[in-house]
Amino acid sequence: SPAQKLVFNRVNGKRPQVLLQQVSAPEECYTLAHEENVRFIYEAWQQVEQQLDGSRSGESTCGPVQYVEKNPSPGLKNFVPIDLEEWWAQQFLAKIENCS
Repeated sequence: SPAQKLVFNRVNGKRPQVLLQQVSAPEECYTLAHEENVRFIYEAWQQVEQQLDGSRSGESTCGPVQYVEKNPSPGLKNFVPIDLEEWWAQQFLAKIENCS
């Protein structure tokens, strides 16, 4: 049977449900357990971000605390965190272009 490929569709900026589409070329295989783990981590992180935003705006006095290094390492002075959503989008588009 053909491998399954993840398809991401954003509607009105809302997080989509993960859909699986049949493809003829063998791709990475994502199990239901993998998808469930990714969804769990994503949703948990969204809750943390909402709580952090609430504590910054003064809505809550308790909740998560953002760690800030007191003595930052000079080697990390120019560190720029990766935007995972952008990276996944680039990977997705690259795969589409390679299949065309």
